[in-house]
Amino acid sequence: MSILQEICETLQKGRAKQVKELVQKALDEGVAAQEILTDALLPAMNVIGEKFKNNEIFVPEVLMAARAMNMGTEVIKPHLAESGVQAAGKVCIGTVQGDLHDIGKNLVRMMMEGKGLEVIDLGTDVPAEKFVSCAVENDCQVICCSALLTTTMDVMAEVVRAAEAAGIRDRVKIMVGGAPITEEFCRSIGADCYAADAAGAADAAVALCKG
Repeated sequence: MSILQEICETLQKGRAKQVKELVQKALDEGVAAQEILTDALLPAMNVIGEKFKNNEIFVPEVLMAARAMNMGTEVIKPHLAESGVQAAGKVCIGTVQGDLHDIGKNLVRMMMEGKGLEVIDLGTDVPAEKFVSCAVENDCQVICCSALLTTTMDVMAEVVRAAEAAGIRDRVKIMVGGAPITEEFCRSIGADCYAADAAGAADAAVALCKG
C-alpha cells in the first residue's frame, strides 16, 4: 500500500496520532504537501462525508475523522503556504444571536475544512453585524448561519438585511441551516442556499465559492 493510501485509510478510522506521523513520514519521503492534501486527506474526508450522508457512520466517527484530518493538515499547512497553495474558498460560520447550540455548526465546519475551504468560526450567539463585518474583513465568499431554535431563526433575516446594507450581497452568498430551517424559509428571507445536513452544506459551500 502506498503511503497516501495508508494516510487515507488511517484517517477514515479516526486515528489522529497515526495520521500525523504518516503525514510527516510522507513529507520526509519527498511527497509534496499538495499531493498529500488532494490524494489522501481530502479523499478520506469525502468518504466520511458520503458515509455520514448515507447513515453508515454517525457523529462520533465524523468527529474522530475530523480530528485526524486537522492533525494531518497542521503538519502540511506551513508547506502549503510556502508553495502558495490557495484554499478552495473562504467561509465564515456561526450560530446566530440568542442561540448557543454548536454541535451542528462544528460538524459543518469540519466537513467544509475537509473539502479544502478556509473556515472562520465565529462561535455561538453571533449578531448579524458580526457575520457581515467578518465577511468584509476576511474577503469571505460565503456566510453560513446556523440555528436550532425557532425563536432565533429570524436573526438569519437580519443577516441578509445587514449584508444588503453593507453592499456586499452581490459578492457574498448567505447559507442557512439547522433543525427548524427549510428551503422555503431560506427563500422567504432572501438567503441563497439551504443545506439539510453537514455533508450537503460542505458541497454547497464549495459550489458557491466556485460560482
